[in-house]
Amino acid sequence: MSGNEEFLRLMAAWALVHETADEGWKAAVARGESAEPGEMSAGPDAFVDGLSAMIAAEKERLKAELASGKVEAPGSRADVAARLEELRFEVAELRGRIESLQTSLDAILADRQR
Repeated sequence: MSGNEEFLRLMAAWALVHETADEGWKAAVARGESAEPGEMSAGPDAFVDGLSAMIAAEKERLKAELASGKVEAPGSRADVAARLEELRFEVAELRGRIESLQTSLDAILADRQR
């Protein structure tokens, strides 16, 4: 078997594994969607099926959101600006606490030197 044939065989095996996993995922989603509320606690298989259905539903919502163009991608300017503002607030809080500690330490030192 030549190098190209071995490579194609490897890729075919990978595709077969991927297809099998995809079919398993679809089956778990279908079982989870048809389950009654509360059935996820019926055991590990029921839990995986229910979780798969919840993930699939969230994936569909995310696809719809992204397709609508109403959501900025993570790391967008608005997201970074919001995170920077949160960080500025936290730094200001820490600065205030450090200044308060410094004032307390200065008062303790001044009292001890008397």
